[in-house]
Amino acid sequence: VYLPVFEPGALFFLGDGHALQGDGEIVGTGIEISLDVRFSVDVRKGERIAWPRGENADEIFTVGNARPLDQALQHATTEMVRWLRARYGLDVRAASTLLGQCVEYDVANVYDPAYTVVCKVPRRVLEMLGPA
Repeated sequence: VYLPVFEPGALFFLGDGHALQGDGEIVGTGIEISLDVRFSVDVRKGERIAWPRGENADEIFTVGNARPLDQALQHATTEMVRWLRARYGLDVRAASTLLGQCVEYDVANVYDPAYTVVCKVPRRVLEMLGPA
């Protein structure tokens, strides 16, 4: 997970733990549990992103947060286009065409005042573009 930092010396907060939670957090909670976790944080100086993004073995993903729902989807998609341009050198048209063929979306939150949408691109598709 990549998180933007906007203030020098900013701190990091890890939120509440859930043993299980369905997509969308539609009732405002998951199965809340206490957690003992160990994690590390690496600061990547000189790299600028505007909004959270992440990657795992299967995909890269961006997050959008807005109200109404279509604006959250647009926000997540715009962030993905920015990432595809920066990492893979695609222009806006090529990035948009790629997304039109392979993008996947998850609605991650519908409970808070704003909706959260996750925009995902499979790595198997990105591998066809060559090295990042």
